[in-house]
Amino acid sequence: MSIFRFPLLVWMGIGTLIISLGIRQSFGIFMMPISTHFDTGREFFSLAIALQNLLFGLFQPFVGMAADRWGARKVIWTGAVAYGLGLYLTSIALEPSWLYLTLGGLVGLGLSATSYVIVLGAVARVVPAEHTAKAFGLTTAAGSFGMFAVIPGAQYMLSDFDWQTAMQVFAMLCGLILAFSCFMKVNPTGNKAADTDDNQTLREALKEAFNHRGYWLIHLGFFVCGFHVMFIATHLPSYLADKGLPAATAAMALAYVGIFNIFGSYFWGVMGDKFNKRYVMSALYFTRTLVIAAFVLFPITTETAALFGGAIGFCWLGTVPLTSGLVRQIFGARYMSTLYGLVFLTHQVGSFIGAWFGGRIYDYYGSYDPIWWATVVMAFLAALIHIPIDDRPVVRQLATA
Repeated sequence: MSIFRFPLLVWMGIGTLIISLGIRQSFGIFMMPISTHFDTGREFFSLAIALQNLLFGLFQPFVGMAADRWGARKVIWTGAVAYGLGLYLTSIALEPSWLYLTLGGLVGLGLSATSYVIVLGAVARVVPAEHTAKAFGLTTAAGSFGMFAVIPGAQYMLSDFDWQTAMQVFAMLCGLILAFSCFMKVNPTGNKAADTDDNQTLREALKEAFNHRGYWLIHLGFFVCGFHVMFIATHLPSYLADKGLPAATAAMALAYVGIFNIFGSYFWGVMGDKFNKRYVMSALYFTRTLVIAAFVLFPITTETAALFGGAIGFCWLGTVPLTSGLVRQIFGARYMSTLYGLVFLTHQVGSFIGAWFGGRIYDYYGSYDPIWWATVVMAFLAALIHIPIDDRPVVRQLATA
């Protein structure tokens, strides 16, 4: 199937992810101006972002269940309202503690209802199973394009205006998500082409997944991904500033993460359609291991920061089409939003720890080095974890085919 023949819902999902995840990935460049404005240490902002990611994950299974029952459109509409409100209230916050409710709680809820789990769950219902990894890869790449497009704009607003103005502009962009959601109508109970067993209940689906060892290995791998992504997105700007590099270097590095992930997400998704997804996932994590280790070992310059952004970007969110593709391949599309939502919860627990511990370790040791090396070890272990996963469709699916 050509990408140009994907249904309209896929393209509306892409538009949603460009805005939702583009804004989310820019929060790292707000750490220093917001910390300076409220006269707090880095751990304060780190904890607000960590709370956002934890709630992003905690809301995800419930939001996924709502999408499986009532459809993606209503869920995305609700999420866009929460997202925009959280950003606007952050911009007018008078006390730093407000950010735990606004940037943490409301934005966390908004992200949960407007990002991968909901969009990919809807896509899985309208795209044939043999093309899901490719479709997931293209859709995942949209979040990276948003990162490439939004971060330079955010840096411009921080330079020429202030962080409050940037947050208010972001809040207005959430209105576009509302518009996109109007075109994302899909039957919440699925369709015969996508589902292998319409009679399976949610309780049965959960029991089936919880008794599958591979499902828990997928959880562990995605935990590592969350740890990596939010540690780097949140703390890379400050790490580069500590090395004496200008703020523009951090914005450039994160923008490179975004643009190279556009190609990387689609590439890993296509590889997941052509080859065994668990081996492709192992290859991705081995690549991350080498990239992060090289970044820590070599001198930090503007050039190496750009190279790191491009290299880590290539394997940044390639885990999403592969992980979601494994869940779809093993358990089917019927309850994918719920089952992948639970996996994504584990991802966000990793995000919480990565974002928070980054600031905690820096404030305690005055250095990011310990946590950089921890990311190297975790990447290597994640590469090994995926090899023993049994990725065959469950017996129920074979029996009802």
